[in-house]
Amino acid sequence: MAVPILNEPTPNILEASNVEVVYNDSVVALRGVSVEVRKGGITTVLGANGAGKTTLVRTVTGLLFVHKGKIREGEIRLNGKRVNSWSSNKIVKAGVCQVPEGRMLFPTLSVEENLMVGASTRRDRGQIQDDLLRMYELFPLIADRRKANAGLLSGGEQQMVAVARSLMSNPSLLVCDELSLGLAPQITRTLFDLLRRLNTEQGVSILLIEQNARMALEYADYGYILETGRVVLDGTAASLRENEDVQEFYLGGSAEAQAAYQSIKHYKKRKRWLS
Repeated sequence: MAVPILNEPTPNILEASNVEVVYNDSVVALRGVSVEVRKGGITTVLGANGAGKTTLVRTVTGLLFVHKGKIREGEIRLNGKRVNSWSSNKIVKAGVCQVPEGRMLFPTLSVEENLMVGASTRRDRGQIQDDLLRMYELFPLIADRRKANAGLLSGGEQQMVAVARSLMSNPSLLVCDELSLGLAPQITRTLFDLLRRLNTEQGVSILLIEQNARMALEYADYGYILETGRVVLDGTAASLRENEDVQEFYLGGSAEAQAAYQSIKHYKKRKRWLS
């Protein structure tokens, strides 16, 4: 009698394997990218503007089609299941939720209404009110603003609403796209501390897409560096912090200083990493 072959459980919640993405059937944005997010881990993807980080987020969250993009090669697996053709709505229902770059709140809706939007795909309606109260406990700064229009909040408060809205979907994988963008260092630290708490206390897996390499590598377990659509370096966060190239190109100063210096070093970096 034949013995059935059982699929071994994967230790990764997300696996992107040799992914090539094109826009308009012509512009190649990702070239053979492979990235893994371990269940219960924090993984970061670093890179300058134009490196392919945004395309990777769209690929993982099912939003490529909105931007006339498609996966031409490779595959995306979520908990071992191939999700290349899944809609963004189905991916959210499967436990993946994104904190988008730029917050993307509904400015004329109240804070509480924005949070409730995050729970729109859930079926456990009885638990939603409890989770809403939990959001106000996690983010006391927005608890007092729950009836205010989200567009009237400060940038830091809006980012807190964006994170809380994503958490209202009860995700198993949280994708944070440029969480630190435009925020004061103290607010950034508060948000990253909260992500670590969610990770350690509730087991939420986290994918950080960041330009703030110093902060991301402090909180992540593992990291990848994208350059012109390719993974040029990966390793544990500790090993990347010690890497001389990473120190030179990403840890040499403030985010503003790095951005100003980026164009000067770009050719040198490409020659060293892509040769």
